[in-house]
Amino acid sequence: MSQPELEDTGTAGLDVRPPPAVPATSFAPAKVETQELGYRRKAARVDLEVAEKRHRQSYFNQWTLRTTQRGKAAPADLLRELGEMGFAWRDIARLLGVSVQALQKWRRGENVTGLRRREIASLLAACDLITEHHGIEEVASWFEMPLNNSPITPFDLWIGGRYELLFEAASDQVDEENLLTAFDSGWRERYASGFEVFRAPDGKLAIRPKGD
Repeated sequence: MSQPELEDTGTAGLDVRPPPAVPATSFAPAKVETQELGYRRKAARVDLEVAEKRHRQSYFNQWTLRTTQRGKAAPADLLRELGEMGFAWRDIARLLGVSVQALQKWRRGENVTGLRRREIASLLAACDLITEHHGIEEVASWFEMPLNNSPITPFDLWIGGRYELLFEAASDQVDEENLLTAFDSGWRERYASGFEVFRAPDGKLAIRPKGD
């Protein structure tokens, strides 16, 4: 019987060896480390969620207390103070959901319902906290500042009843893109720019409508 022919692998073939078998026990430390890191990651996420919830609750408790304190003053005085902060009367009316004419009556000392009085005190209390906790000067102009270069501003957060997002925006605790997504999940598509930046023949950057 003839011997089977052997494939010539050259001298290099003589040096090739399969990797040594690794005992199963060698994977144990890596497995433990992976599981430990996974546990710590999950625990950190849970801790973050708990901290966020407690922080928001503490903030709202302070807001409620400050609103009650502010509500002791006459509504005309509260409105005057908002005006001194830099809010235009049309903006105060917009934030409170009333007409400028209604504000004029309240400023003259005419009757204000208990609910409206609390709403005025609540707005002023929110401004107090934003200034005191986050060092925001000229809070009235801050209300007008666009978030992440979108048309959405703190005005919109307040009018939309998303007070927790308003305070988050002031505190810088949440990335503005995530904050906007929490407020309006379709904001990117809704406010997408119709322009693009391109390099002109002279080498300078310029702007043109998309598709041109």
